[in-house]
Amino acid sequence: MFAIVEISGQQFKVEKNQKLMVNKLDEKEGSKISFNNVLLVDNGKDFSLGTPTVSNYTVDAKITKHLKGEKVIVFKKKRRKGYSVKNGHKQHLSEIIIESISQTSGLVKKTKEKTKISTESKPKKVKANLSENKPNLKAKTLSELKDIAKDKKISGYSSMKKDDLIKKISSLN
Repeated sequence: MFAIVEISGQQFKVEKNQKLMVNKLDEKEGSKISFNNVLLVDNGKDFSLGTPTVSNYTVDAKITKHLKGEKVIVFKKKRRKGYSVKNGHKQHLSEIIIESISQTSGLVKKTKEKTKISTESKPKKVKANLSENKPNLKAKTLSELKDIAKDKKISGYSSMKKDDLIKKISSLN
């Protein structure tokens, strides 16, 4: 039985009791972790391909140790210019052992819902703030003042400076 799992943005083909080197995970050594982003599961008889993930499978693993990988050399050179730079780094890695590929009861964690920002509410707030506080115009940005001037139907507001806009808007009130 094997599965293809997404772990911190990379896809790995995993089997039970397999050692795997992945980018460093935030958990401590010896802690158990489960991955819900299972993209494919094959157990010899059944084959499940997710769209994009298989919802009722998880892969359980144990973090054995955190370590650094081999040194990666980054060499930059521009020919005929006398420019060459040699840098290097060692990638932080975590070694994990896959303990099980299991089927869950079908409970799926919900992802965060995207909040929609309506553009209709912004001008209403600007009008309410304008009618309540006249001296609060200095705290507003230039683009907010231009929106207010547009609502008040002031001509030539696009080329005005902030102080001129404040004078023009306050004179209309």
